Amino acid sequence: MAAVSDIVLQVGGITPFTTIDFPGRLAAVIFCQGCPWRCQYCHNRHLLPAGENGKYPWEEVLRWLETRRGLLEGVVFSGGEPLLQRQLPEAVEQLHRDGFEVALHTSGVYPERLRKILPSVEWVGLDIKAPFDEYDVITGGGNGERVRDSLGFVLAFGKAHELRCTLDPDFFNVERAEKMARQLVEMGANHLVLQSCRDEVHRRKRPVSKEIIASFERFLPSVTCRL
Repeated sequence: MAAVSDIVLQVGGITPFTTIDFPGRLAAVIFCQGCPWRCQYCHNRHLLPAGENGKYPWEEVLRWLETRRGLLEGVVFSGGEPLLQRQLPEAVEQLHRDGFEVALHTSGVYPERLRKILPSVEWVGLDIKAPFDEYDVITGGGNGERVRDSLGFVLAFGKAHELRCTLDPDFFNVERAEKMARQLVEMGANHLVLQSCRDEVHRRKRPVSKEIIASFERFLPSVTCRL
């Protein structure tokens, strides 16, 4: 068991209260610094560079969470990519000892790290960004097979989860939507949340055609739109 002072976590931001990032729980969100991918529509670009110290030392985050006991039920690790943090498992263990449930938001870029931490978290939000064979287009060179493996681990483990896709209208068309939906169904997924991306200048939601949405709905048993 690592001492609190021995845990190094690069924390780039905190949302003190959320009702939407951890279903059924009142939670805080811890945004971890660093991500290996460069998605075109990323709205947390300040969290992309790795190797930075972050704004909040982990000990300071824990002291703040101590003041939220009885008010918050859970803590969400988001990013960036939280699984980039080597000591994330120790941080999760510490939060459980302090009485919090833990959720993880991940891109699935590190399937083996996800497999190892799955027993320790209560809920997973997994981003599905594109058809697995076209991930390099969206992520700037990423490998979609890693995400396929991560999804396989989540489904096999039976962990409570949500699959969500941010719809980039510059990338998605009917054909790509259908291909991605087919791939998910073939793996055993039955639900997908569709989210809008925002333009970088005005932060407005970018519209997506009804035909693209219908293409997902044609193959997946359940689709939720947050557009």
